[in-house]
This record gives sequence, C-alpha cells and structure tokens, in this order.
Amino acid sequence: MSNRFYDFSASLQQLEQQNLYRRRRIVDGPQAVELQVEGRRLLNFCSNDYLGLANHPDVVAAFRSGADRYGCGSGAAHLICGHSSAHHALEQELAAFTGRERALLFSTGYMANLGAISALVGRGDYVFEDRLNHASLLDGGLLSGARFQRYRHADSEDLQAKLVRAQGRALIVSDGVFSMDGDVAPLPELARLADACQAGLLIDDAHGFGVLGRTGGGVVEHFGLSAEQVPILMGTLGKAFGTFGAFVAGSAELIEYLIQKARTYVFTTAMPAAVAEATRAGLRLLQAESWRREQLQALIGHFRRGAEQQGLQLMDSATAIQPLVVGDSGRALAASRQLADLGFWVGAIRPPTVPAGSARLRITFTAHHSLQQVDALLAALGKVLR
Repeated sequence: MSNRFYDFSASLQQLEQQNLYRRRRIVDGPQAVELQVEGRRLLNFCSNDYLGLANHPDVVAAFRSGADRYGCGSGAAHLICGHSSAHHALEQELAAFTGRERALLFSTGYMANLGAISALVGRGDYVFEDRLNHASLLDGGLLSGARFQRYRHADSEDLQAKLVRAQGRALIVSDGVFSMDGDVAPLPELARLADACQAGLLIDDAHGFGVLGRTGGGVVEHFGLSAEQVPILMGTLGKAFGTFGAFVAGSAELIEYLIQKARTYVFTTAMPAAVAEATRAGLRLLQAESWRREQLQALIGHFRRGAEQQGLQLMDSATAIQPLVVGDSGRALAASRQLADLGFWVGAIRPPTVPAGSARLRITFTAHHSLQQVDALLAALGKVLR
C-alpha cells in the first residue's frame, strides 16, 4: 500500500526483536484444566477461571435456557430496550452479595472502570492511582481529564503525602488484588485515608471476588470492611464467576448517577440476557460451594511450599495468581515455550503489562487442579529454570 500511514512493518519488527510480540493460540473446546491447543493437549495454568465454573453444567444450562427465552442478543443499550428481567435480577443479586444498595452491569471490566472513573472525576479534580493498577484503571484516570497522579505501589504514606497537597475533589483508585503480582492492596489504609481526606475510593476487585473472604466476597470481606468504608466497588464476571461482563456496586445514588453519566454504560449494547442468566447460576454456586475456595487455597499453599523447597523465587502472593519473575523477556518466553513442550500452558508476561526487567511466568490455579498436577508443574519448573 502506497499510503505510509498504513505501514506498520517497522513497529512490528521492533516488537519481535524485543521479545514483546504477542500471539494468540487457538483453543478447541471449553475452558478446563486440560485444554486442546493447536493439536496439543496442555495442562492449563494460565486461566482466570478460578473456581472452575466456566463450564459447570448448571452455568451452561442457565445460558442455554436464557438463550431459549431471550434469544442471542439484547438488541440495544440498557437505556433503550436492552435491559431485560435477567439483567435486573442479576443486578439485585450482586447488590445483595456485595452488601450494597444497588449494582450496575457493564459489558466488560475495562468499560466499567473507564465509565465509572470518567463519570466521577473531571477537570479540576484529582485522581490518585497505584502505580501497578490495571490498564483500564490507568486509562480511566487519564481519560477523565482530572489531574492524574500515581503513588508508589501499595505505599499509603506516599499516597497520603500526595493527597494532602490536593486542592479539590479527589478519587483514590486501586486494584484489590493486583493482576500481575497477585498481592493484595492495603485496603484498610486506603479506606482510612479516603475518610480522613474526604476523598472517594474505588476498588477494582476483579481477581478477589469469589476467591477471598469467607463467603467469596473478595478483598473487602477479607479485611472485614464495610460498604461505607469502600463505597465504590467494581467486580468482573469473567473470572471466578465463570461468565462475562462486569459490575459496579454502591449506594443507590451512586448507581443512579452512573446510569446517567457513565458513557460506557449509556452508549453500548447490553450484554446478552443469556449471559446474565448464566452469571446468576455462577453466583449461586459461588455462594453455595465453599469447598471451591478451600480447595483453591490448599493448592496455592501446596505450590508455594513446593516452590520454596526447590528454591524458586515467587512473589509475595496468597491468591490464585502466583508470579515467578525471571527478569528478561526473552528468558520468560523461552521458559513458557519449554513448559509447553512438557505439556504445561503457563503465560509469559512481558512489558508493557509489567515494568521493564520484571518479565515473569504468571501461574494461576483453579479449584479443579489436583495436587498431582501441581506437583507435575513444580517438577517441570525445576527442569526449565534450573
């Protein structure tokens, strides 16, 4: 093509040379511990299906029944004719589950964060974000037009120093569980600072819901905090819930404000009602089957003990995300490929997803893994990384 605007070859070649080129791999079949991937059968240690609900018969049956009743598409945005009784029931159930007055569905977690942050702050306001926040939180802060500042990771003292200098409305934004490190935000300190400085507090608990807390209520329940202490709570439905989409939960007034002001809610088609019905089934299972969380925690503990015995340097994480930092992007890619040759799918995470020099193997667990499979992974890691 003669128009130079469309010449991307140099940029693509540079990514390849820097070991930062990303490739999709084709999976044939449902999410499971064992996956058929481009002709190979691999043990899956890279999924976010933490409780193993994505292919649960009850969830699949609810999806099928929902499609029979509502069809495949919702037809329009929620504010036109796309808001079904299934969506409404799911919002009410999520509100009850999180202990909040109302909840609002979004089509993806990315859209929930962009929509909520840009609705809540704007020009003249401040937004303070953890340096390791998810890209959707960072983009939401940048696109809001508010004065955007990042504080050192999980450093409440650095946040406080920045907050006290703010002259205007301020919003604190943090992941609950950090997606690439697996560690938990210092939520009690964030809540204390938000209250002391009259700032808003938004927590994205995408990786905590279903996994942490006695009933799976996530990082807020893990710390024993109230809805008043964490007023704006975001969660995704494509991880522990096993389906797709996201929600924001909070006061009735907050949710009504987002319905009016969150552009990613107003100007997009509602998720299919069948997905909402499947999510309702996933939520019931999440609440009823605590053994899934117990099994997951047992697997995490077993893996960490085995890794310590082998001298593998894991990051400080008690969640389903267990990163093993190798540093160099090329080495991370090579290790991931060698593990695949041994029958394990473990993702290599590289910049810009993580800071330069901290490329890693991101190992994730689900409730359906067995202790024998974890031991086999540990043996494979020992071979690849020694």
